[in-house]
Amino acid sequence: MTTDVTDTGVGMIRSGFLGGGFMAQVHSRAARAAGAAMAAVASSSPQRAERAAQQLGIGCAAGSVEELLAGDSDIVHICTPNATHASLALQVIAAGKHVICEKPLATTLVDARALADAAAERGVVAAVPFVYRYHPMVREARARIAAGEIGSLLTVDCGYLQDWMLLPTDDDWRATSASGGPSRAFADIGSHLCDLLEFVTGDRIVRLTARTRRVFDERGGHPVANEDAVAILVELASGAIGTLLISQMAAGRKNALTLELHGADASIRFDQERPEELWVGGREENRHLFRDPSTAHEGVARFSRVPVGHAQGYQDAFNGFVADTYAAVAGEQPDGLPTFADGVRAAQLTEAVLLAACEERWIDVGALDA
Repeated sequence: MTTDVTDTGVGMIRSGFLGGGFMAQVHSRAARAAGAAMAAVASSSPQRAERAAQQLGIGCAAGSVEELLAGDSDIVHICTPNATHASLALQVIAAGKHVICEKPLATTLVDARALADAAAERGVVAAVPFVYRYHPMVREARARIAAGEIGSLLTVDCGYLQDWMLLPTDDDWRATSASGGPSRAFADIGSHLCDLLEFVTGDRIVRLTARTRRVFDERGGHPVANEDAVAILVELASGAIGTLLISQMAAGRKNALTLELHGADASIRFDQERPEELWVGGREENRHLFRDPSTAHEGVARFSRVPVGHAQGYQDAFNGFVADTYAAVAGEQPDGLPTFADGVRAAQLTEAVLLAACEERWIDVGALDA
């Protein structure tokens, strides 16, 4: 069992941060919750670093990435635009520091693999925040499926819907391929959905076909280079088939990540907007299970960070992920920690989705390993 005490044996873990936006706020809160010392923050300019240091409550604003890496941080959190991840992560690894890199790990599969290889060669802990794994009821669903409680997997019905890009006036750096990469909706949120599907079921997507849609060709006065929505048909290694719908233009849906899995004996459904419960469906009856460490499967109780009846949410899941990453730095091996290998898997699926949509055909995902 991991703890929130970030003592590596040589002192408290010192955390550095690259980037000062929303994700840096989430990362820094999680680092504090894990007991880390805030070492430094760097941004795209010394002035932005100063502002980020004030906003995040970090005492040292580094004037550059190089200055931050020359400091005494043990681990660096990369919270910058997608297109910068690969080069920054390589610099962090080369400096011999552990790394948490926001997803997508890289905007190409080649770069993602290079990062995973570099981290393995250097022997550093390298993690990617697929944090929805850290909802206790996600772990409960995973444990129940592993125990055979739903029987063999038949079909899956999954989605990740948001509406923050619904209007033509909605704009963000992610909409340009220069900063966001060739994929937006899938790389940004579809990657979370696929990671959760494979993590919970223990099954892998082996074949897929996809259609993408870009609704507006221009946002904020610049051309849009990537997709707003993706519809995917998947076949899993077990033979299960299913549908995945990903959209950032679904009016009224704020962060509707849903995973519904149909087995030969029962179905199970997780809804990220109702994270304290699972729906379990049967031929004779349906029921809701609520988070309760006293009745959870073995190994699940540690993910309950507050007493029953006190709702846990996204930040709690992020806190759990960062605590596990820091525990790995201290020599532990937390179950289910998402690593750069999982980041490579997401890049592989992204490439498969874009290729399937472009060529309008089924893609054998494993063939992309060749």
